[in-house]
Amino acid sequence: MTEMLIQKISVVIPVFNEQESLPELLRRTDAACQRCELDYEIVLVDDGSQDDSGEMIAAAANQPGSHVVAILLNRNYGQHSAIMAGFSHVSGDLIVTLDADLQNPPEEIPQLVAAAQQGYDVVGTVRQNRQDSWFRRRASRTINLLIQRVTGKAMGDYGCMLRAYRRHIIDAMLNCHERSTFIPVLANTFARRTIELPVTHAEREFGESKYSFMRLINLMYDLITCLTTTPLRMLSVLGSLIALTGFAFSITLILLRLFFGSAWAGDGIFMLFAVLFIFIGAQFIGMGLLGEYIGRIYNDVRARPRYFIQRVIYPQSGASAQDSES
Repeated sequence: MTEMLIQKISVVIPVFNEQESLPELLRRTDAACQRCELDYEIVLVDDGSQDDSGEMIAAAANQPGSHVVAILLNRNYGQHSAIMAGFSHVSGDLIVTLDADLQNPPEEIPQLVAAAQQGYDVVGTVRQNRQDSWFRRRASRTINLLIQRVTGKAMGDYGCMLRAYRRHIIDAMLNCHERSTFIPVLANTFARRTIELPVTHAEREFGESKYSFMRLINLMYDLITCLTTTPLRMLSVLGSLIALTGFAFSITLILLRLFFGSAWAGDGIFMLFAVLFIFIGAQFIGMGLLGEYIGRIYNDVRARPRYFIQRVIYPQSGASAQDSES
């Protein structure tokens, strides 16, 4: 495979209430980028943190000789929107995304850069010996299987944000204007050559995971509704099967009433209620999925920006206020 020249690396890191891990994150990420022996920048995106993360990021960008670009959002928009905000300000040929919690060691960055230099558009990673709870591992496996079935892309770990993207992949993603974006899946739709590398996974040393049970449920719905319309087709098929089953059941009840008398119908009242509840449950599931799609259409039609950048600080160039970003 032909090697592709990379002159500059941009590392994009979304940050939300990570003041304890930031000093170590900056030290280790900077050291890992220096090992690549290429020009680099570290783009830190403060996703509306409520602790001192924003001030620490701004201070890091203002340090003499700093490689940090600080992007401060006005409120919390979520991990993927924060990463997209970082993508809009990168200047590198290769863009690496990394979580701020240090569970994915920054020391793996040179490995991703070396793979990208071999001509891959997207370099994914698979976490080895994951240090998460049983529930998180099972939820991650379910989401990965869902994405693989829907997209046909057999990548093993979509939940790991330690990834590298060529610049043309980033530009293609920035031209997509839907509000709900799952970056690894979106990138794979534009990539011609992809690869996955095994990486280590460490326990979280500071704070707690930002993905609560409800956030994982919301992520599942986002994935289903932003990737495919298959659930709507399944609802049509399911509705047809329920209608045919109901018709056959009604014919059966009529015949049983004719042959066995009205007493039989009274004795089967509870079975009728059970069947009725099944049909009502199926209707509510269908209405819920339709509501998800309609809500997504509503958000996209309003065309509001997916994030609002309050301030951008470039290294050795002071601060510049941003009125709006889309």
